[in-house]
Amino acid sequence: MLFGKMNIKDIFRDIVNKIRNFLLTDRFREFLIFLFFVAVSFGFWMLQTLDGNFETEFSIPLKLKNVPKDVIITSELQDEVRVRVEDRGTVLLNYMLGRSFLPITVNFDDYANTSSRVILPQEDLKKRVLSQLNTSTRLLSVYPDSVGFVYSTGKFKKVPVSVSGKVTPGIQYYISDIRLSPDSVIVYAPSELLKAVQTAYTLPLDCQDLTENTSLKTGFKKIDGVKYEPSFCEVAISVDMYSEKTVEVPVVGIGFPANKTLRTFPSKVKVTFKVGLSDFATVDPSDFTIGVKYDDVIRSANDKIDLVVNTSRDDVSNIRINPARVDYLIEETSFFRP
Repeated sequence: MLFGKMNIKDIFRDIVNKIRNFLLTDRFREFLIFLFFVAVSFGFWMLQTLDGNFETEFSIPLKLKNVPKDVIITSELQDEVRVRVEDRGTVLLNYMLGRSFLPITVNFDDYANTSSRVILPQEDLKKRVLSQLNTSTRLLSVYPDSVGFVYSTGKFKKVPVSVSGKVTPGIQYYISDIRLSPDSVIVYAPSELLKAVQTAYTLPLDCQDLTENTSLKTGFKKIDGVKYEPSFCEVAISVDMYSEKTVEVPVVGIGFPANKTLRTFPSKVKVTFKVGLSDFATVDPSDFTIGVKYDDVIRSANDKIDLVVNTSRDDVSNIRINPARVDYLIEETSFFRP
C-alpha cells in the first residue's frame, strides 16, 4: 500500500513538472501572442459590424393602475406590446444587454368618464415607446395595433352553467348524470353585454365513448368584455352500464265507461326494457301501465287489439311488450233501479 501511494505522488509530480515546463516554452508564448491578435481582430470586426444598421424586436410590459375598488376589469389589458426598431448595432446591443424598458403605465383615471370599453390608439402607444428610446432609434412597428380593456362598475347577475361539447357513452353504457360545481356563476359585464348573457357555457368538452365515471375542471367560453366568477367549474360525469330486465304487468282498460269492463287474453303481458345497473333493483311492475284504449276498441274491427305502454320512470328505455296485441272481450253491466 505504501509503495502504491509513493508511486501516485511521483506520477502526479511528474505531470505537474511537464505542464510547467510547457508553459515556459517559446512555443506556448507564441501561442498566447497569436490568441491576443485573434481577440483584437475579432474586437475590431465586431465594432465594424455593429456600426451598421440592424432591426430587432423587444417586448415592453403594460400595466394598469389606479383601478377603483368598485370597478371590475372584465377584459384584461394585454401583458406586453412587441416593438420593432432599427438602429446601429452598438445601440441595439445596449438595449439587449444593459437597458431594460420600464412598463407602459395606463392610468385608469384618464379613462374613467369614457365608455366601458377603453382602447389605447397606436399613436398613443408609439409616443410612450419613443419616450424610452434613443433619439437615433427608429421605431418601425408596434404590435398589437391597439390595446385596451373593458370594465364594469359593479353590474352583475347570476346565470346557470351549461355543458357544451361532446359527451357520449361507450357501447352498452349511458350517461346517468352530469353534475356541475358550481351550477351557476356570477357574470360581470357592462350593461349592454350583461343583458345578452343568459347562460355560462363551458369550454367545449370532448368526452366520447365513456365507460367509467369522469371528473374534470374546465373554464367558460370567452366573451369579450365578460368576466365569470368563479372562472372555472368542476364537471362530474356519471356513467352506468345498461342491463335488461323483464317484469309482468297486468293489462287495464283506459277510458272505459263505468258500465263496461275489459277482459283480455292474456290478462298480463311481459315488459322487457333496458335500465342501468344502479337502478335495476328499484324498477318493478307498478312503474308501468299497460292498457287498451276504449277509443281504439270502438274503431277496431279485429279480434285483437294493440296495447299501449306508459311508464313513470325516466331511466328506462327500449321498452318491448310481449305480446304486443291481445284478444279482448268487453263485458257490459246493466244498472236497474229498484
